[in-house]
Amino acid sequence: MPTTLPVLQADCANCFALCCVALPFAKSNDFAVNKPAGTPCKNLQQDFRCTIHTRLRDQGFQGCTVFDCFGAGQQISQVTFGGRDWRTHPGTARPMFEAFPVMRQLHELLFYINEALTLPDAAPVHAELRRALADTEKWTRADAAALADLDVAALRQDANTLLLKTSELVRAKVPGRKKNHRGADLMGARLSAANLRGANLRGAYLIAADLSHADLRTADLIGADLRDANLRGADLRGAIFLTQPQLNAAQGAPTTQIPPTLTHPTHWT
Repeated sequence: MPTTLPVLQADCANCFALCCVALPFAKSNDFAVNKPAGTPCKNLQQDFRCTIHTRLRDQGFQGCTVFDCFGAGQQISQVTFGGRDWRTHPGTARPMFEAFPVMRQLHELLFYINEALTLPDAAPVHAELRRALADTEKWTRADAAALADLDVAALRQDANTLLLKTSELVRAKVPGRKKNHRGADLMGARLSAANLRGANLRGAYLIAADLSHADLRTADLIGADLRDANLRGADLRGAIFLTQPQLNAAQGAPTTQIPPTLTHPTHWT
């Protein structure tokens, strides 16, 4: 595994508030206002800090508390652009904002591949995963022009084949029959206390689903939409490819059991 693997957690202190500028958002339950891509949020200060950071949910900016760049922000700010910010060097603004979404996809992919390499049951594909990790990591060091031209979708598709194999190998060790809800529409589904251990929930729509006290151990949750899903008392230990943004988007409690690499969101009560 390359020692140059970038940090895959957001470090806002070393980022030029790229998520607050580069990305668009629409007025909705997640955002109080409309904002086009490339325009600074009205709450952004000159020092790249947010004026309502501690009150985002109260002020109608729940979407900000859910988003995570997987460390792409500081990579673009400090590595790709060498610490030159878009305010002091306005010529960097457009290429920086265009490169940021690409870098986020690369970092998210690195997160998944890196996790797959920690799973002993996926040993048969570890060699291929290490090659995919090195290839993806190489792109995180590319310049802005190269990132803009990168076919990141193709890169993700190739890696996804390995991640799917990883999922199958890991879940095969779970005893009993396992449910397959890949891509299923389970919005608002009543799944309280359901046995979903080792289930395939890749890309499932679980918006506002009741998963309280459900057994989700070793379930594959890559790409699952958990917005407002009730995870109170649920057991997510060993869940595969679960991310912090997914937890941030859900509802939970101190009784929700999660993988040790993730943290309980501050809004969980």
